[in-house]
Amino acid sequence: MSFQPIKFYQTGTFTVGNRLLPPEQRSVQAQVKRYNSLNSGHRACQGCGEALGARYAIDAAMEATNGRVICANATGCLEVFSTPYPETSWQVPWLHSLFGNTAAVATGIAAALKVKMQKGERRHIRVVAQGGDGGTTDIGFGCLSGMFERNDDVLYICYDNNGYMNTGIQRSSATPPAARTATTPAVGPEPGNPFGQGKFVPAIALAHEIPYVATATVADLRDLEAKVRRAMEFHGARYLHILVPCPLGWGTQPHETIKMARLAKETGLFPVFEAEYGEQKSALAIRHPRPVEDYLKPQKRFAHLFAPKLRTDVIAKLQALADRNIRKYRLLEGM
Repeated sequence: MSFQPIKFYQTGTFTVGNRLLPPEQRSVQAQVKRYNSLNSGHRACQGCGEALGARYAIDAAMEATNGRVICANATGCLEVFSTPYPETSWQVPWLHSLFGNTAAVATGIAAALKVKMQKGERRHIRVVAQGGDGGTTDIGFGCLSGMFERNDDVLYICYDNNGYMNTGIQRSSATPPAARTATTPAVGPEPGNPFGQGKFVPAIALAHEIPYVATATVADLRDLEAKVRRAMEFHGARYLHILVPCPLGWGTQPHETIKMARLAKETGLFPVFEAEYGEQKSALAIRHPRPVEDYLKPQKRFAHLFAPKLRTDVIAKLQALADRNIRKYRLLEGM
C-alpha cells in the first residue's frame, strides 16, 4: 500500500521535523548521509515544486541503489534552472538530452551498461530518465511509448507542472481543462483549455502493463520517496508521474506550493495511486474530501471561472472529472 504509516504534520521544515523520529522512520532527506543529488545554487523560482520533487526523487533513487544511478534529463524547466552551462547543481552522473528523446537516450545508456556489466567492466548501475510534462506527454511521447513497449530497464520520472512554463506558459497535453495559458486564453464562450483534449500518461503506462507505474505529489514527500524506492526494486520499464505546482504558471504564491499539491489530491483532480504489471495495487486515500472550487479559486489561471461571472457550468464539469477519478481509482477507500 502507499507509504503513510506516520500521521506527520509539518510545522517547521520537513527535514528538521523528521529528525524527531526514530532513525528507521526518517525520510531520506532527514538522514545525515543524504546524497544532495540536486544541490543548492540552482536558479529555480521561489516555491518551485519541480526542484523539490526532483531533489526527493533522485536522492531516494540514490539511496535505494547505494549511489549507483545515472540520470538522463530532457530539455525543460529542470534542465534550464539546474544546469546553465558551464555550471550545474547536480551531484550525480547527469546527461542532458534533447527535448524529445530522453527515454531513448536512457534506453541507450541502460543497454551500454548491460554490455559492460556482462564483460565485467562495470557493477550494476541503474538509469533514471526525467523530464517535464511537455517533454514527456507531448514531444517525447513516441520515445517513451517505445521504452514502455520494449520494457527497457529505465525508471522514467515526469515532473508535471501542467504546461511549458519556462518558455512563456504554453499549453501542454497535461494542462487541465479550463486553465488559461498563453495558447489557451480566457476568451470566448468556452474560455481556457478545451475539455476533451490532452492525455493522462499514467493511465497509458498502466495499459502497457509495465512492471511499475505510480503517481505522487510534493505534498506527500514520504509517499514520493517510498514509491521511488519501490520502483528501484523492479527491472524493466517503470514510470513515476509527480504533480509539481508552478507558482509562475499557476498564478499562486510561492508559499502555497504544498497546499496546492495537497488540494489537487484531496479534490480528486489528481489521483495518487500505484500499480504493478497493469493492475492497480493501492491508492493514497483522500483524507478530507474538498470541492474543486477550493483548488481552483486560489489560482489565477482559473480566475475567469469566478469573475466577472461565476461559471458554475464549467466548475460542475471539473467536479465531474474529479468524481470520476475518485470512483475509477477508489480514492475514498484507499487500498
